[in-house]
Amino acid sequence: MIKINENYQKLQASYLFSNIAKRVNAFQQSNQDKKLIKLGIGDVTRALPDACVKAFHLAVDEMANDATFHGYGPEQGYDFLREAIAKNDFQARGAQVDADEVFVSDGAKCDSGNFQEIFSTDITVAIPDPVYPVYVDTNVMAGRSGSWDAELGRYENLVYLDGNRDNGFIPDLPDRPVDLIYLCFPNNPAGSTATREQLKQWVDYAKANKSLILFDAAYEAFVQDAGLPRSIYEVEGAREVAVEFRSFSKTAGFTGTRCAYTVVPKECMAYTEAGQAVSVHSLWNRRHTTKFNSVSYPVQRAAEAVYSAEGQAQIKELIAYYLNNAKYIREKMEALGYECIGGVNSPYIWIDSKCDSWEFFDRLLNEAAVVCTPGAGFGKCGEGYIRISAFNSYENVTEAMERISKIL
Repeated sequence: MIKINENYQKLQASYLFSNIAKRVNAFQQSNQDKKLIKLGIGDVTRALPDACVKAFHLAVDEMANDATFHGYGPEQGYDFLREAIAKNDFQARGAQVDADEVFVSDGAKCDSGNFQEIFSTDITVAIPDPVYPVYVDTNVMAGRSGSWDAELGRYENLVYLDGNRDNGFIPDLPDRPVDLIYLCFPNNPAGSTATREQLKQWVDYAKANKSLILFDAAYEAFVQDAGLPRSIYEVEGAREVAVEFRSFSKTAGFTGTRCAYTVVPKECMAYTEAGQAVSVHSLWNRRHTTKFNSVSYPVQRAAEAVYSAEGQAQIKELIAYYLNNAKYIREKMEALGYECIGGVNSPYIWIDSKCDSWEFFDRLLNEAAVVCTPGAGFGKCGEGYIRISAFNSYENVTEAMERISKIL
């Protein structure tokens, strides 16, 4: 008899975005004449930068010629892209990252979900609340969560790092030792950003407890404040205790093209049951080469073009476009009397809905034909909030805010 992984039975309800999709589909079937404006999931809407498109075409032409054809590439990524990433995203900002510490992949979601596989199932995991659901669900699937406590609305074995109005949705350090820590800045969903001093506290904590930080920096390109870090490796000591995930999805519109990368410094260590240090870099390299066959050559050439002078100018324009949307949304919601976080150095606006978050979601959907994301889907601390995404055209954003203004 084939048996299932019983941990999947512990997953709560449907995945957040699947649940949203069901409600949106039901609305559309009943309201086919209404234009729906989606400000929910973080999916970009503008075309790829022209520099990336040109590089993509050239690489496809190479694939059409026997003499320049590329078959399987190195699982970790081609050197031309890994070197460009290390030089431009880190070394240029004073952060030490070598090219062979960069692992190219098809998505930060995949990497942040898969990385936990290389650790024991009995480690203690600390997860922010509200949180990107992948961090929680993949640890549930792995068997680390324990049972679901319906009364508390949380898993019994996970350590939750509460974000709230008082701490600006930048959680405090755990009050006990933990082994694996998930952090995300600029934060998804709350749009909050952390200072170097705040990240240094986490690095010091991780060093003191032999913990490892999984740092999701998928939205780093939106940080415009020169005083804020864009990488955890801008913090002294982080190379010993932190792995960083990044993506070209929001930076350069690669959501439908798929390219991201993970940085695993050679100093990062995890430990055997006997306390022997083992290189996390080596473990991830083994996992990566066993389960992944590299991102396609044309996509990696397109990603490399991001770092050209032309590409840099074009992605800056893209980022500015979405940040202008975010600024507009925040200003309009604040004018309506709603408290907001994010929308500055972040494409997400986290809004105190003053009521049940799913109730507010349904109201915007059914009365304004606007899709947001209910905060409750991100955890217990997300209840009473909604997230609005700036990833849409300015015309749709202004129309959406006009509709929202009429019903609130």
